[in-house]
Amino acid sequence: MQVHTIKNRIKNLLYFIKKNPVLSIAFAAAVITSIIVPVDKEYIGYFDFKTLTCLFCVLAVVCALRNINFFYIIAEKLVKIFKNARSCVLVLIYITFIGSMLIANDMALLTFLPLGYFVLASTGKHKYMAVTFILQNIAANLGGMLTPFGNPQNLYLYSKFNIDNLEFMQIMAPTFVLSIIMITLCCLIFIRPEQMTIMSSKVYLNPKKTILYLVLFALSIAIVFRGIPYYIGLIIIPAVLLLFDRKALRDVDYGLLFTFVFFFVFAGNMARIDVIRDLISQLLNKSTLLVSVLSCQVISNVPSAILLSQFTNDYANLLVGVNIGGTGTIIASLASLITFREYKRRDPKGVGKYFALFALFNFAFLIVLTLFALFIKF
Repeated sequence: MQVHTIKNRIKNLLYFIKKNPVLSIAFAAAVITSIIVPVDKEYIGYFDFKTLTCLFCVLAVVCALRNINFFYIIAEKLVKIFKNARSCVLVLIYITFIGSMLIANDMALLTFLPLGYFVLASTGKHKYMAVTFILQNIAANLGGMLTPFGNPQNLYLYSKFNIDNLEFMQIMAPTFVLSIIMITLCCLIFIRPEQMTIMSSKVYLNPKKTILYLVLFALSIAIVFRGIPYYIGLIIIPAVLLLFDRKALRDVDYGLLFTFVFFFVFAGNMARIDVIRDLISQLLNKSTLLVSVLSCQVISNVPSAILLSQFTNDYANLLVGVNIGGTGTIIASLASLITFREYKRRDPKGVGKYFALFALFNFAFLIVLTLFALFIKF
C-alpha cells in the first residue's frame, strides 16, 4: 500500500513538472543556488514587492473581465464585421497584439486563442489553425513590448530601473513598429482571402460588473504607472473580487507569480557568486542586447530579465533584448508554451506541423528583429 502511494506521488509530481516546466525549473534553480548561498537576512532584499503586487492586481482584474466574457464579446463583434479568412485572421492577430499591450501577453493568449479556434473551426478553416495560433503567439510576445504591463519582464524592469513612461515607449517603439509590419506581411502572404461566415454565439455582458471591473482595471494601471501606491491595490482589488467574483482570484496565474519569486531568489544568489558575477558582467559589457536575446532562448525571457538586471544598468538594450528574445525557441517565452498547450489540446495530430511552422516563423522574427535592433542600438 505504501509503495503504491509513493508511486502515485511520483506520478503526480512528474505530471506537475510536465504541466509547469518554467515554474519547476525556477524552483530547482532557487533551491540549488540556496545551497551555494545559504539563506540569510539579505534574501529579503531579493524581492521586488511592487512588481509582484502590480502583476497580481492586473492578472486578477483581467480574470474577472474574462469571466464576464468582456474580451470575447468585443473580439467577436470585431471579427463578425469582416467576411474572409485573411481579414478575420488579421483581426484575431491584431486583437491579440493590442490585448497584450493592455492585459499582458499570457492573458491575451488565454483570452483570444479560444476565439481563434472558434472562428476557424466554425467556418471549416482548420488548415489555417497552426499559422493563426503561431502568429497570435508572436503578436502577444511582441505586442506587449510597448507598455510596462504588456509583458511580465517589462513590468519588472520598468519598476527596478524606475524608467520614465515616455522613455520606455521611445525605447520600444522602433522594434514594435517593425513587428507590426512583419506580422501583417505574414498574414497577407500565408492566409488567402477565402470567403467565410461566422456564426453568432449566445454570450451576454453584465453591465454593472463590466463598469466595476473596468474601474478596478483603471486602478491597476494607475498603480503600474506609479499614480497610486501599490499597497492600496493589494487591499482594494482582492476585497472587491472576494465580494463579486471569487473565481477570478482562484483563476489568477499563481504559477507565474511564484515563478517570479523563485527567480528573484535565483538571480539574487547568482549575483553573490563571484565567478558567475564576473562572467556575466564581462559578457554584458560586450553586448547587453545579444546576451539578453541568447539568454532568453535557454532560460526564457522573464528569468533572463531578472538575472541580467543584477549585472547591468543598460536597461534600454536589456529591455529590447528580453522582448525580442521571446521569439525563437519554444521555451523563450512562457506565452509560447501556453500557445503550444492550447494547440495540442485542439489538434494533437498536428503537433509535428506546428513545431515546424513555429520554428520557421519564430526564428525568422528573431533574426530580423535582432539585426534591426543592433542596427539602431541605443
